Amino acid sequence: MKKRIVILSLCAALLLGGTVPCLAQQPTVSASAAILMDADTGRVLYEKNARDRMGIASTTKIMTALVALEQAELQQEIVVTQEHMVEGSSMYLKPGETITVEHLLYGLLLSSGNDAALALAEGCCGSVEAFVAEMNRKARELGLEDTSFANPNGLDDDAHYSTAWDMAHLAAYAVENPAFVRFCSTRTVTVGGRTLSNHNRLLSSIDGCIGLKTGYTMSAGRTLVSCVHRDGHTLVAVTLKDGNDWEDHQTLYEYGFAALSQEETEGAA
Repeated sequence: MKKRIVILSLCAALLLGGTVPCLAQQPTVSASAAILMDADTGRVLYEKNARDRMGIASTTKIMTALVALEQAELQQEIVVTQEHMVEGSSMYLKPGETITVEHLLYGLLLSSGNDAALALAEGCCGSVEAFVAEMNRKARELGLEDTSFANPNGLDDDAHYSTAWDMAHLAAYAVENPAFVRFCSTRTVTVGGRTLSNHNRLLSSIDGCIGLKTGYTMSAGRTLVSCVHRDGHTLVAVTLKDGNDWEDHQTLYEYGFAALSQEETEGAA
């Protein structure tokens, strides 16, 4: 119930024109689409083409993880099959091995394993198709009207897209889930004899970063969703089709926290 209230409050804030006043110099980013949002209030601090539908690549796996957490217990075991082997990033599963949902979630969010995504989908819902239907149902529940999922891993598909705005709201919802935060903020872990390292370099370069998800395909380009908690505020940033995403997220957070600090200072004066 708390999460639903948070999402509804975010939507209400934007409907009421919840964009922060220009208190600091607006940043310049390379992304085709971008947004910086206060996850606690839904206020948009910066946006660029934020409502444009675009490919989202492996940032898809934020929703994959959330649906898996809803549909299965962490210690549920899943048998890997040959059908789970797929192109792109991998946690290097082997057909015939048995692995828990918990370990698959590490492989999904740290290594961006496309194999982990398919294993979770089939293991949690019986088929990839049923799992994707749950992803789309969840998107509708959260009010993500410009989001459509065609698979659980983010591979290019005309029916697979979202917007920076929708992904920011999905991120704000996701970081309310302690289990999700535990997975996406882990820098390195050894599971099932595999040592997995998080692809998100912002975890070590931005103070207060609690993770989320990277992504890349030839069509979508580089995509990145991140979250930083600092000075009593939680901000989320999304960039789509951005060849300079690490630096752009750093720039967005510097701007956002400076703007909020200035606003608080002027409010107390």
